[in-house]
Amino acid sequence: MIDIRKAENEFLIYTKKFDLKNINIDRKVHHSIRVSKVSKEIATDLNLSDEEVKLAELIGILHDIGRFEQYSVYKTFSDLKSVDHGSLGVEILLKNNYIRKYVVDDRYDNIILKAIKNHNQLKVESSLNEKERLFSEIIRDADKIDIFYEAVEVFWKQDVDGIKEQKISDEVFEQFKNEIIVENSLKKNNLDRFIGIVSFIFDINFKISLKILEENQYITRILDRFNFKDEETKHRINVIGQISKKYIENKLKG
Repeated sequence: MIDIRKAENEFLIYTKKFDLKNINIDRKVHHSIRVSKVSKEIATDLNLSDEEVKLAELIGILHDIGRFEQYSVYKTFSDLKSVDHGSLGVEILLKNNYIRKYVVDDRYDNIILKAIKNHNQLKVESSLNEKERLFSEIIRDADKIDIFYEAVEVFWKQDVDGIKEQKISDEVFEQFKNEIIVENSLKKNNLDRFIGIVSFIFDINFKISLKILEENQYITRILDRFNFKDEETKHRINVIGQISKKYIENKLKG
């Protein structure tokens, strides 16, 4: 049996080793708890067993466990500038069999570790079995949903670095029009990163996840955040909004 309360308490004990007064580290604690709850919502909607729902919750709690050491050592959450935080999380859980603090036996270890390793990759690795892929897709959706939440409730509440005066890079706009997640290497400014988050919809796996995005109006609230000055940017924001709306509508109908 998976004891979620015990696992959550152990996670909070682990995070106390780090500087929780640092807003970035504290934010990752709350992010992990929220992702766990969204994972539960998705798994429940998929009619998984009670134990599998708890497994999804547990993966949600643990998916970013590598973030704390990453930030403490490198002072950044950029994997490109430091280490892959998914792989680091796997290392942390395997070191001294630390994973046993969260789950009493090893029957779920492969699923947990594969999901954590794959949650932040551009694509899920093709070698996963059915269960590993399922729980990898659940955590990927839950993680993205909370990134949308943070984009609305945490970040960009003000005009960060003059976003409303920036322009969307041609390459970023083209990828979005082609319904592709925007590659990090193409993002030239905060507005590109802003649009990159919206492009996460193109890697959402479950209808319930899209319904959560729709119910909370995350995309509309993100795109309507600023009064952009450049007319071409206004046009592109409008196009991105239309593409997003149509994409979600079609996926929910399918």
